[in-house]
Amino acid sequence: MLFLLNTAVAQNDDGTLDTSAFDKDVRIQDDLFNHVNGSWLKFTEIPSDKSNYGSFGKLADDSQVRIRQIIEETAKQQHPVGSNAQKIADFYRSFMNEKAVNAKGYSPLNDELAKIRGLKTKAEIWKHFGHLSKIGVGSPVGFFVSQDAGDATQYICQLIQSGTTLPDRDYYLKDDEDSTKVQKALSNYIQTLFDLAGIENSEEAAKQIVALETSLAKISWERVKLRDARKRYNKRSFKELTELTGGEFDWAAYFAANDVAKTPEMVNVNTPSFFAGLAQIIKSTPLETWKHYLQFRLLDSYAGYLSQPFVDARFELYNKTIAGIPVQRPRWKRGVNAIAGAGAGDFGALGEAVGELYVQQYFKPEAKAKMQTLVDNLLTSFGQSIDDLSWMTDETKKRAKGKLSKIGTKIGYPDVWRDYSALTVSADDLFGNVYRSNIVEHQRNINHLGQPIDREEWGMTPQTVNAYYSPTKNEIVFPAAILQAPFFSMDAPDALNYGGIGAVIGHEISHAFDDQGSRYDGDGNLNNWWSEKDQEAFSKLTQQLINQYAAYEPLDGKNVNGKLTLGENIADLSGLTIAYKAFNIANQGKPEVLVAGWNGDQLFFVGWSRVWQRKYRDKEMVKRLLTDPHSPSKYRANGPVTNIKAFYNAFDVKPGDGLFKPEVDRITIW
Repeated sequence: MLFLLNTAVAQNDDGTLDTSAFDKDVRIQDDLFNHVNGSWLKFTEIPSDKSNYGSFGKLADDSQVRIRQIIEETAKQQHPVGSNAQKIADFYRSFMNEKAVNAKGYSPLNDELAKIRGLKTKAEIWKHFGHLSKIGVGSPVGFFVSQDAGDATQYICQLIQSGTTLPDRDYYLKDDEDSTKVQKALSNYIQTLFDLAGIENSEEAAKQIVALETSLAKISWERVKLRDARKRYNKRSFKELTELTGGEFDWAAYFAANDVAKTPEMVNVNTPSFFAGLAQIIKSTPLETWKHYLQFRLLDSYAGYLSQPFVDARFELYNKTIAGIPVQRPRWKRGVNAIAGAGAGDFGALGEAVGELYVQQYFKPEAKAKMQTLVDNLLTSFGQSIDDLSWMTDETKKRAKGKLSKIGTKIGYPDVWRDYSALTVSADDLFGNVYRSNIVEHQRNINHLGQPIDREEWGMTPQTVNAYYSPTKNEIVFPAAILQAPFFSMDAPDALNYGGIGAVIGHEISHAFDDQGSRYDGDGNLNNWWSEKDQEAFSKLTQQLINQYAAYEPLDGKNVNGKLTLGENIADLSGLTIAYKAFNIANQGKPEVLVAGWNGDQLFFVGWSRVWQRKYRDKEMVKRLLTDPHSPSKYRANGPVTNIKAFYNAFDVKPGDGLFKPEVDRITIW
C-alpha cells in the first residue's frame, strides 16, 4: 500500500513560512487546498515531460539529479569487473550509447521472436507464458511469489489476472469518445511495432490482438473487487488448479518454464473466475492469434530499450495518448530511472546498489534517530486513539492494540543490501542488460520458495520519495529520500515535521487498520479479530467515508470512486488525526512558536495542505480516477480536515463555510 505523495511546507532562510504559493483571495475555511496552493496552481505549468507536477515532483526531480550525479561520477571511472560500481557504470554507458542502440534496431529480439514463431500447439503457448514471465514480459497469467496471507510464515506462488495493455478494463469496455480514441491508439501502436519488426499483416494482427485483449478485459475483476484481501485469497491444491482451467493445460510445464524448481503443491489463485474464463478463451482463440499476441507483448515490453522508432511508438501510446504528456523525457532521465528505480514504474535494475551510494551522501544518522522518535510518538498517539474510540468494544480494542504493538519500522535504508553478483552487465548491450536483469530479479523472487521470510528485504529503494505499509509483514517503511525537507527537517518547527512526515507516518500506521489492512492480524495473517458488532460499526463509518469522497468531482461528469479509494482515504483521515495528537504529545510544556504569524495548530494544517500541492493533465486525471486507489490531491488535502475538530478550532470554521460539516456528520474512525 503505497503512500503516493506531493510534498510539504518550505521555510524561508529566516525561519518564516514561505507563503508565495498562497491564494489569499480564497478563504482557508472554504478551501484549505486552494488557499495554501492557489497562486502556485495559477502560475505553474506542468513540465512538458510530465503528466502531473507538484512539490513532490520537484523533490523527485531533485533526487533524480542527485542520482544522476552519483551514476555519472561512477561511469567516469573504471571499476573491477563484477563490482556493483562496474555494473552501474556499464549499464548507464549502454543506455546512453544511443547510436549503438539504434544500429541494432530490433535485432536483439530475434531469438525470442523466433521462439514464438516456432510454437505449434496451444499447450506450447501455455508453457511459453511461463518463459515470458521469467524474462519480464506479461501474459494473461500473472505470476509471482510472496507471503501466504493465510500463513505469513511461508512463501507461496501467486497467480493473478493479467495480459492487457491498457491501464484498466474500462478502456476496452466503454464506447465513449475518449475510450474509443485510446482503443484506436492501441491498434495503431501494435501495427507500428509489427511494421518496425518486419512482421507481416500488421493491420489484421492488430485487430486480432485488440479483440483478444478485450475478451481478457471482460473476464477481469474490477479494481474495487481486486482490493478485497479475502476475495483474493483462494488457496488451491495443484489438482484443484488444474481442474479450474478445465484440465486442458499443463501447469507443471508452466511452472517449469518459470524456473520454479519443484511443482508447487499449493498456490494462491487471486482471481479464480478469470482463470476459468481464460481456459475458454485459449480454446476458442486461434493459434496464430496467440502467436501474434505474444510477439506484441514481447515487443511492447522491450520497446523502450530498442531503437528510437520503438521508443517513440511506445511514448505515443502510454505517455502522449493515455497520460497527455507532450514531450518524451530526456534520455539521461530514462537511463537513471532504468538503473536506480526511483519512481513508480521504473525498472531499477541496480536500485539498491545505487541506494547504497545515495545514503552515504545524503542521509545522516541523526535524521534516522529523530525519525524514530516521531514514529514512537505516532504509535503512542494511535494507541491512545484506540482507547478513546466510542464505537469499538473493549475486547476488540485490546486486539487492535496487540496488533499495533507488533508493527515493525524500517527507516532510511536496508540493513542488508541486495546481492547483484548474479547479474552480468556489458557497456555495449542495453537490451542484454535489461533482459538479464529481468531473469535475475525473477530468480530472486522464486528463490523465496521454501525459505524463511526475509525480514530484511525492502519493497522500495532508499532513493524513492515514498513510503509503504506491508500487511503480511505488519511493518511500516520510510525510505531515505522522503526523510528530507520539506517533509522532514532537523531544523524545522515540530508543527511542520508533524504536519509533513508525521502525517506520512500516521498514514502508514493507519493502513494496518484500514478496511483491508484490518483483516490481517499482528502476525500478518488474514484472520478476523473483530467482533460482529465492531465490524458492523466499522462498516457504517467507512460507508460514510465512501459517500463523502464519491461526491467529489474533479472533472465534469467524472467523480472519485469512493470504494476504490477507501483504504487511502481512511489512512489520510486517521493518519492526520493521530499526527495531530502526536504533535500535541511532542509539544507538551513547550512555549508556542509562531511562524509567519501562524500558531502551531494552524501551521500543522497548512503544512498538511502543502503536502498535496499538485496539478494534473486531464488525461492523467481520467486514468487515475479509473486506476489510482488514492484520491486526487485537492481532496486529500480538504477531505480529512472536514472531519477533524482541531481544524475547526484552528481556523474558526463555522456553518456556511465551504469546509464546514455538522458535528453529527463528522467521521472519526481511528
